[in-house]
Amino acid sequence: MSSTETDPLAARYGRTRRNRRRELTILIAAGIAFAIVLVSWVVWAGLDGQQAAVQATDTSHVVRNDERSVEVNWTLSVPAGETTACAVKALDDDFTVVGWKVVEIPASDRPLRSLTETVRTARDAATGLISSCWLT
Repeated sequence: MSSTETDPLAARYGRTRRNRRRELTILIAAGIAFAIVLVSWVVWAGLDGQQAAVQATDTSHVVRNDERSVEVNWTLSVPAGETTACAVKALDDDFTVVGWKVVEIPASDRPLRSLTETVRTARDAATGLISSCWLT
């Protein structure tokens, strides 16, 4: 077969030199777009920085149904010098919130502290725990 016979066949099935260039151009453009998105995401995530981590862990609770209160003991891990607030809650047997209190915790030189808070309840409670903590 000569080149004059194969050219119409290549054109018929989309295998011309022009189509190959177009496919290569599209492939290169898609690769560049992917690289731009990837680099942008890495820069954005890297510049986000380390935010101070607050972690609270329940250690124990004492239910005082005669006084309708719960004493919650917990450990708070927060960077030194940061003020914090924690939400302490009391739950009944059906896991319904029967008491809630937001506690403001002043800054300290120690990053790890043991704390105790008493939460008054509307009904008899079964447990008390830390709901969440955040920097203020």
